[in-house]
Order: sequence, then structure tokens, then C-alpha cells
Amino acid sequence: MSKTTNKFSAEVRERAVRLVLDNESQHGSRWQAIVSISAKIGCSAHTLNEWVKKAEVNNGSRPGIPSEMTDKMKALERENRELRQANEILRKAS
Repeated sequence: MSKTTNKFSAEVRERAVRLVLDNESQHGSRWQAIVSISAKIGCSAHTLNEWVKKAEVNNGSRPGIPSEMTDKMKALERENRELRQANEILRKAS
């Protein structure tokens, strides 16, 4: 589980990403759009850039593993770890 708290709701993140993607052409570069919008919502430009990259991976416009698949893999790894521990306990008990 993450040790950091999410200061921004999912709606704020989605809106900020949408603003960057929609207003990118009005700025000299994507980074300028990110800096401008991040200052308005109160997050760092690096954070907003990460949100934009993750959104692009999730919608398929950038290569990578989508969040849905990552979450599913984490859940399966957790279940696998728990099953291994249960098997170890049963092995020791018998």
C-alpha cells in the first residue's frame, strides 16, 4: 500500500490531464502547458507530467502497461504470496 496520500481527487487529475491535452497547441510545448496548468491547480509540474503519461498509457496512445493491468497483477501477486504462506503453514503443521 502506498505510504503517500493522494492530495488530489481522481476528478481533479482527469480534468488537469484533459486541460493539458486540449491546450497543448496553445503553448509552445507540452511542458509549457503542463507548467501553466500545474501552477493553476497547485501541484508540481512533474506530478502533472506523470499523470499525463499514465493517462496516455491507459488510453493506448503511449506504450506501457495500463493501470488496470498493473492493479490486477498486484492483486494476483498478493494472492500468490498469501497462498504460499498458507501452504507453508500447512506443511509445517502436518
